[in-house]
Parts: sequence; C-alpha cells; structure tokens
Amino acid sequence: MDNSITQLGQQQLILVTGAARCGKSEWAEMLAIESNKVVTYIATATIDPTDLEWQARISRHQQRRPDTWQTVAAIEDLANVIDRSQRSDCILVDSLGTWVANLLEQSDIEWEQLTQSLITELTDSLGTIILVAEETGWGVVPEYASGRLFRDRLGMLTRQIGSISNTVYLVTGGHVLNLSQLGTKLNAKTEIAQATQS
Repeated sequence: MDNSITQLGQQQLILVTGAARCGKSEWAEMLAIESNKVVTYIATATIDPTDLEWQARISRHQQRRPDTWQTVAAIEDLANVIDRSQRSDCILVDSLGTWVANLLEQSDIEWEQLTQSLITELTDSLGTIILVAEETGWGVVPEYASGRLFRDRLGMLTRQIGSISNTVYLVTGGHVLNLSQLGTKLNAKTEIAQATQS
C-alpha cells in the first residue's frame, strides 16, 4: 500500500487515471476511505432508464461506497458543485470522462470557460479532492468527429489537472503507479497556457 494515502494533508489534489475496468475507481475510493475524513462523492454520470447495462455499472459503484458518504450529482457545472461541497473534508469526483461526455455539445468557448472555472476551483479549494479520469488516445484515432472531440477535451483536461495535482496515480495491469514519484511533471503554467490557446 502507498504510504502517502495515510499522510494526506489539509490541502491535497489527487488525480487517479487509467483505462476501462482497471480499478481506478476502487483505488480512488480506497484513498478516500484511508483519508479518515468526511467524504462527499460527486457522481457525473447520467442515468438512462433504457440502458440496463449502464444502470448495473452505476449500481456496482453505489454498492461499494460506504453508507456514510454523501452523494451529489454534477452533470454540467462541476466547479460549482465542488464549491458547494467544501464543507466536506474529502471530495471524490468520479469521473471526468463522463463529465466531458455530458458537455460535448458545448462550443469551444463555452468549454474553455467551464474548464477554466474548474481549474480555478481546484486550485483554490481546501481539503482533499480526488478525481478519477479515463485514459484515452492510446489507440487508433476515432473515426467520428464527436469521438475525436471527446478524446481531445478529456486528454487536455486530464493533462491540466495532472499538472496542478499533488499526486497523480496511473492504474494499469492490476498495479498502481505513483507518477508523481516516478515521472517528471510538465510545467503547469505552460500546460494551461497551451490549453487556452488551442
């Protein structure tokens, strides 16, 4: 077990990223539990009553969470939901990928405003915030424009949040890698500047 999960300070921003079914949500949930703090779980997924498989996925996530956690939804304005949840000692956002998918209809200008509001909120927030993000772009280029837009927006958002995070974990192949210890962080100011210019 990573010793850092038992040494979370008063202000911590943690990013957990990985591919589908890799265990990233379970790791993020364990980090929240090990923090020994009051937890608010921010769910970004919408529930489609006609999609039974998707409902089953959401149900599995719900069953894993402790009954003491408060769950709130953030379908669009994630920054404001995080701000309203600041009374909690620990906030867990799962996941950035579904939040991005909810907002693909937004124009580039609207999307930039939303992401900049989120980055500002994450930078200024107190307590511990843990975010789960899906890794995309490691395969072929999506055939459809909406797929490429999703890949690019999520990739850049994950990159921006990773650059300002205290700790970034990659979950893959049944293992958890602490990228903050193993890797070299790109310049945060450069990353955010590039994102606003793209």
